[in-house]
Amino acid sequence: MPILRLPSRLPRFFFTWHSWIQQPASAVRELSQSFPLLDPTEKLEEEALPWQHTYATLKVFERNSADSQRETEAYDHLNSLRIVDHAGAKLIRKALDSFRIASPDGNTFGCLVHPPLGMSLYEFRTQLRAKVLPEKIVKLTLVHLLLALDYLHTEAGIVHTAHEKIVNDRVIYASRKLKKTKRHGRPTLCDFGQARFGSDTYSGDIQPYIYRAPEVVLRMPWNEKTWDFFQQGHLFYARDADKTPSDGHHIAEMIAVMGLPPREMTRSAYANEFFDGEGNWKADIKIPLESLEKLEGALEGESQQLFLRFLRKMLRWKSEERASARELLDDPWLRSA
Repeated sequence: MPILRLPSRLPRFFFTWHSWIQQPASAVRELSQSFPLLDPTEKLEEEALPWQHTYATLKVFERNSADSQRETEAYDHLNSLRIVDHAGAKLIRKALDSFRIASPDGNTFGCLVHPPLGMSLYEFRTQLRAKVLPEKIVKLTLVHLLLALDYLHTEAGIVHTAHEKIVNDRVIYASRKLKKTKRHGRPTLCDFGQARFGSDTYSGDIQPYIYRAPEVVLRMPWNEKTWDFFQQGHLFYARDADKTPSDGHHIAEMIAVMGLPPREMTRSAYANEFFDGEGNWKADIKIPLESLEKLEGALEGESQQLFLRFLRKMLRWKSEERASARELLDDPWLRSA
């Protein structure tokens, strides 16, 4: 079933930066009042002090990262907004602080400080015996996600996208897991490294490869109605027989689910590689014999039909024909018992 990211984990390592310059000792200050003296024979455990029980998550970006600048600006923008009576405002991850650190070679690393969150929804799913989220949890999660997205789109003017992270020879340390809590909190939308705001349409590649919207694959302008979702398996594979990423195979899979795109989407310079002058498929790639009914196997009966109608409101070639987050909140499937 569709999943989104629940609260993430607490980073494993924290860093304390010390000055390499020896500072002269400060003069002893004269205090205007005395303080109670502690018994020198009584042991004092620093771990028992109140501030030792306050946790924070530190996100350190790659050196000179564009994502660092973009995400920091997104959080600055969110923090500058007036307080509004919108339920989605409380479902966005907060940034407590931001700062930059410099290395001796002149590179800088952006840092963001967040409140700690719990496990991701993917991790939660792996703990279930069936490894698939129950329909009720999917609905509840989607309601929270759509509320958060509606707040970003309508109040903040931010488009929340996702970008694939490619790691070559870098060692990435695992986050430290927090102890299991007695109950889970609300789902929280986070990660704004690829967020965009301040315009109605945008350009450029966004989203992990297999989750890209049609206009992104065809290198056309896009807006906040880009879409991606997945169950236990992905909706699209987007690779050729050699498992190499392929736009042609990706578009062919979209055609299998949604039919041929409208003519105006086949006239872009890049689309000419796949469509002829009449908008017909000309690429030497077979259209898969797939359908939403075949791809969706977790539900049955009326519940499945309602869910498929819900998906089809998002699975549209033209972004202006896709339902907005606010419109999807009124969908019969989400509101069904």
